[in-house]
Amino acid sequence: MKDDILFGREGGVATVTLNRPQALNAFTLDMYRRFDPMLRAWADDPGIRAVLIRGAGERAFCAGGDVRAIYDAGRGISGDRSLTSVFFREEYELIRRIHRHPKPYVAIIDGITMGGGAGVSVNGAFRVATERTMLAMPETGIGLFPDVGATRFLNLCPGQLGRYLGLTGARAGAADALYCGFATHFVPREPIGALIESLAGINDGQDGIERVLAGFAADPGSAPIAARQSAIDRCFAADTVEVILDTLAREAAGSGPDAEWAAQTHAGLLTKSPTSLKITLRQLIVGRSFSIEDALALEYRLTQHVMAGHDFYEGVRAVLVDKDQQPRWDPATLAEVADPMVDAYFAPLGENELRFV
Repeated sequence: MKDDILFGREGGVATVTLNRPQALNAFTLDMYRRFDPMLRAWADDPGIRAVLIRGAGERAFCAGGDVRAIYDAGRGISGDRSLTSVFFREEYELIRRIHRHPKPYVAIIDGITMGGGAGVSVNGAFRVATERTMLAMPETGIGLFPDVGATRFLNLCPGQLGRYLGLTGARAGAADALYCGFATHFVPREPIGALIESLAGINDGQDGIERVLAGFAADPGSAPIAARQSAIDRCFAADTVEVILDTLAREAAGSGPDAEWAAQTHAGLLTKSPTSLKITLRQLIVGRSFSIEDALALEYRLTQHVMAGHDFYEGVRAVLVDKDQQPRWDPATLAEVADPMVDAYFAPLGENELRFV
């Protein structure tokens, strides 16, 4: 639908509004296809000094990509099975364009920001959180893995926070998002309109953006995740999911201040796809120093193997289709997910690899 994504201009700022509030502004393939040529045009337009993206409605910036459509395609419910490859390819190409855009790119991450919503915000130059920001990468709960450049941006978090967030899908509020580097500024929601109006008047690009954002920036308070970091670093340091779980179990059995958190985290991990957990940890280990291009190429490779498997479809069924919240993972346990099975997800795709020109 043409009104699912709106393009405008305020002074020297090109504006993008994700306009599917009933679907938490989740991206469809058509939205990516309409967004990409606009980014190309703005890059070459001397009158455009910055790009700003926000979400419509009161609840979300963007809850991600339209995984239900991908599920329907992969299951043969909708007409075009190629969506399982085309969607991720075009999504990742857009994300790379955002990351490499020559004009300052500002995302107002007000409200729910998950999956693909993080892809079109965290990979940009400036990310403005509000008191309503709730950012998460919950993919292991639907048989997927943190994608959209998360191989890179989760690895940029302090200590082992990226592993923790990627494996558990834990939520980050504004202060946590700022601490982890997902957000660059905190601005209360009430003056966001005035912020955008001020940005529209800039005439010096990057310096002007930084000056305006600094003028509106406020203190979101202390970050809960920072207070928990020593425990997270201790529990998520291992290079196998099994040892991470064992460490959490020992922490939970103790009498320290992090025992309850460790018990809850341990229990939460056991609800995730065992295959997804092992893929995710391997992904973050091998991608520690990856560029955006390397990250997206790896993630595309992983998606195509996941689309040929079981757990993604079972996870989406349990969470979004039947909504019974009772996924039946296959394999059902970590012990059944042998290293050669994980290796297969990282196998090259030959001529079908994602390559950037």
